[in-house]
Amino acid sequence: MHKTAEKQVGIWVRVSHEDQAKGESPEHHERRGRFYAESKSWQVKEVYHLEAVSGKSVMGLPETKRMLEDIKSGRITGLIFSKLARLARNTRELLDFADIFRDHNADLVSLQESIDTSTPAGRLFYTMIAAMAQWEREEIAERVAASVPIRAKLGKPLGGQAPFGYRWENRSLVPDPEEAPVRRRLYELFLEHRRKKTVAKLLNDAGHRTRNGSKWSDTTVDRLIRDPTAKGIRRANYTKSLGDNKQWTLKPESEWVLTEVESIISEDLWLQCNALLDERKNGRRPGKRAVHLFAGVTYCICGRKMYVPSNTPKYICYGCRNKIGTGDLEAVFQEQLRNLFLSPTEISSYLELADQTMQEKQNLLQSLSSERKKTRQEMDKVMRLYLDDKISADGFAVEHRPLEERLKQIDNELPALQGELDFMRIQMLSSDQILTEAKDLHARWPDLERDEKRKVVENITEKIVVGRGEISIDLCYLPAASELVTQKQHNFRDSSRRSA
Repeated sequence: MHKTAEKQVGIWVRVSHEDQAKGESPEHHERRGRFYAESKSWQVKEVYHLEAVSGKSVMGLPETKRMLEDIKSGRITGLIFSKLARLARNTRELLDFADIFRDHNADLVSLQESIDTSTPAGRLFYTMIAAMAQWEREEIAERVAASVPIRAKLGKPLGGQAPFGYRWENRSLVPDPEEAPVRRRLYELFLEHRRKKTVAKLLNDAGHRTRNGSKWSDTTVDRLIRDPTAKGIRRANYTKSLGDNKQWTLKPESEWVLTEVESIISEDLWLQCNALLDERKNGRRPGKRAVHLFAGVTYCICGRKMYVPSNTPKYICYGCRNKIGTGDLEAVFQEQLRNLFLSPTEISSYLELADQTMQEKQNLLQSLSSERKKTRQEMDKVMRLYLDDKISADGFAVEHRPLEERLKQIDNELPALQGELDFMRIQMLSSDQILTEAKDLHARWPDLERDEKRKVVENITEKIVVGRGEISIDLCYLPAASELVTQKQHNFRDSSRRSA
C-alpha cells in the first residue's frame, strides 16, 4: 500500500435492503472506511453512495461512472469498501474493477478480506474471493428459482403485476372490476372482426387504455388473447431469462405450473380466438364475409367443410363428394327453428343469457365511466401544474392534448354504450312475448331479406353436419326477433354473438 499522507481515497458504500434490516446502515459502513483511512493517514476525498442497489451489475450506474472518472483523472488513488460483496457480486465486474485500478496505479482495499491489489498475492487472493462472491450469488439465485414452482403451486404471488383484467387481493388473483370488462370486450371484438389492429383501434376509439395509460396495440391484443388466465388458467414458472438485457424464452411445458383462477370469459370463446390466431400464424388470412346462407357453418359427416361451387346450387364436400341442395338445407333449418322456438327450456335459456349480456354491458359502462373520471383527474392535475407555473405552455399542450383526445373518445362511446343498454332493457320481454316473437320469426322466414336470414344464421348456428340421409343442426342462443330484423331501431355490435 502507499503510505503517504498525500494519498487521496474514496469510500464505497453499497448496502442492500436486507443488510439495512440487519442493522448495517450506510452510515456504519462509511464510518468504518473513514476510521481505516485515518489510521493510514489517507485523505477521504469522495464517498460513493449506492444504497439499496443490487450487486449483480453495478458498472453502468451513475455513481460507479463517477467513481471511475475520479480514478482515471487521479482525483482519488484508492477505494475503500467493507467487503468484496459490497463492491460487486459479479466476478467479471470485480476483475474489471481490478484491471482499471491497476492501469491507473490505484488500489482496491477490502477491509473484511484484508486485500491489497498492489501486490501479486493480493491480486490472486482477490480473484479467488471474487469467484466465491459469484458462487454465492448463483447459490442464492438457485434457491430462489427452486422456490418458484412451490410458491406457484400454492397460488402465491411470484412478483410482478397481475395480468390485465386481474388484481392481487389477499394474495389471490381475482378479476379487476374495471379492467375485466375491457379484457372480455377485447376477445369479443376479435371474434367479430378477426384482426388485431382493428380490435386495438376500436378499444382506443372507445376511450379504453392499457394499465399504464398507453394506447392499445396489435401486439398487446395478441399477448392478452394468448394468455389463458382469462379462461381461468394461470400459468407460472413458464419463462426464463437468457441473461442481462436478453430476451425471455419459454421453459419446457413439464416445468409449467398451472393453477385455477376465476375466469373472465368462457373457455369456448378463448379457444375460438386462439384458433383464429393460429390460422393467421400458419399463413391463413381472415377470409371474406360468407356469401351463401350457411357458408362457414356447414360440415360433411367426414369432418370437412362444405362449399357451394359457382356451377351448382348445392353444398358439396370436396373429399367424399357428399352434397345437399341449398334450398333443401334451408327448409330443414326453418323446421329446426320452429322446434327451437317451441321449447320452454330454450326460452328460459335465452332469458338467462339476456340477463348476463346486460350485466356485462353494465360492467363495461361502469368501467368506461371510471376511466372518464380518471382522465378528468389527470387533466385537472396538468392544469394545476400549468397554473402554478410548474410546466410551460408547450409542456401543458404536450401533456393535455392526449388527455383531451382520450376524454373525447370516452364521451363519444359512453352515450352509445348507454343507448345500447337502454335498448336492451326495453327489449327484455316475458316468456310469452318471446314465444310470440319466435313464432312470428318462424312464420316470416320466407319473407325475410337474404341479409336478415344470414344474420339469424350467424347468431344462432353453431354447426350443421350433413350426413348420408340425415342432417344435424346445433343451434345456440337466440336473441329476440325484433333485435334481429329491426335494424333501423338499433345495431347491436356484440351482444347477439354470444353462444350458450
